[in-house]
Amino acid sequence: MTSDRDWTGRVGDIWATEWRRTDRSFEGLAPVLNAAILAAAGPQTRTIVDIGCGAGATSLASAEALPDGQVIGIDLSPKLIAVANHRAGHLTNVAFHCADVAASVETHAPIDLYVSRHGVMFFADPVAAFGRLANAAAPGARIVFSCFAERSANRWAVETVASIDVAPEATGGTIAPGPFAFADPAYVAEMLKQAGWRATTPQRVEFAYRAGGGADPVADAVDYLSRIGPAASRIRDTHGAEREQALARLTSACVDRLAGDAVEFPAAAWIWTAHAARDSQGSLP
Repeated sequence: MTSDRDWTGRVGDIWATEWRRTDRSFEGLAPVLNAAILAAAGPQTRTIVDIGCGAGATSLASAEALPDGQVIGIDLSPKLIAVANHRAGHLTNVAFHCADVAASVETHAPIDLYVSRHGVMFFADPVAAFGRLANAAAPGARIVFSCFAERSANRWAVETVASIDVAPEATGGTIAPGPFAFADPAYVAEMLKQAGWRATTPQRVEFAYRAGGGADPVADAVDYLSRIGPAASRIRDTHGAEREQALARLTSACVDRLAGDAVEFPAAAWIWTAHAARDSQGSLP
């Protein structure tokens, strides 16, 4: 489980350092998500909020594709926001804020469009959080977000964890915040409904999760997966011979996925599109 405190501290700091390789890992998914965002935007789309914007990739793509809109990226990590601001460069229709999106979104209301690339699975209370997003939404507003599908289809998680003998997190029958919190479409559809959103059938996207590249793709992948992902915390907690053995097994898993100049693992995600269930007076049913 990843908490708000993690994102404001160590985890957020690591992701800020690793933003380039993280963006690379999503290269197969990002164009599909960005196309879904553009399809959901209408001629009256003016205010766009990127939930858990991270280092800003989706915010920046949305700002470029929707020049008449104002994109607001919100994330808990100060260092990720600093990276996003640096990347914004010449774009004048994008701004980034370090804040809890559920607690602060009303200051930007009314919101015409919410977007997110894998930034929505970490809410401690998803119904309450998405309810706040709905309350700040303009009538007819939409939300488009991606999230990982089932763990078994995401071999970057399964194979790296198995290679170092780490068991998946036990949830005790509950759905805990984390990368696979929104893997079950039935759960997500019901959560959105309870929060005041009406969802269409999600789009399933299978893509290559690129973990390593460059002159030595295997070494690059091992270094990246030792810092980002479910195997990373286990490796950080090991020392001496145990650590060397864990890294050797992770290296073997990456060698198995080496193809040409890249280490790529099969991955799968859902892309959800929903609209705010408000009537013409702006009230939820």
